[in-house]
Amino acid sequence: RRPPRSTQGVSSAASDVYKRQGINAEYMGLLIRGDQMGKRTHKVGICGKFGTRYGASLRKMIKKFEESQHARYTCPFCGKTAIKRQAVGIWKCRGCQKLIAGGAWELTTAPALAVKATVHRLKKVKLGATKSKEDKEQNSQNKPQPIYFKKK
Repeated sequence: RRPPRSTQGVSSAASDVYKRQGINAEYMGLLIRGDQMGKRTHKVGICGKFGTRYGASLRKMIKKFEESQHARYTCPFCGKTAIKRQAVGIWKCRGCQKLIAGGAWELTTAPALAVKATVHRLKKVKLGATKSKEDKEQNSQNKPQPIYFKKK
């Protein structure tokens, strides 16, 4: 039977390596204690669970989606920052308990904002057109008619 590859005995060549590692670690102050451990995922954030798999570009895209998915949003009804995602497209405010239909990863999507802005603009134009008609009718009724003098 063969002896184990790395023994710390006196005759082992690996023992010198172990001795040097211990001295260098103590000398250089590289012994890591529990309170001096670094943060695990400083750069990758929530995508640290994927490790080095799937490629950097895909992990960055997933990071954007997952951070927006888990974020809290401001409620348009009560004003609290308490809206969280319950399921795909379903968002619930924990302040006023209202359910809101939204996007899969964000509360509002870009197309939804565009439609909302268009509807608001069209309402404004329609109200402006009806007001201007009413104003014209009122002005024509309230204005004194001009008096024309006949020439003699």
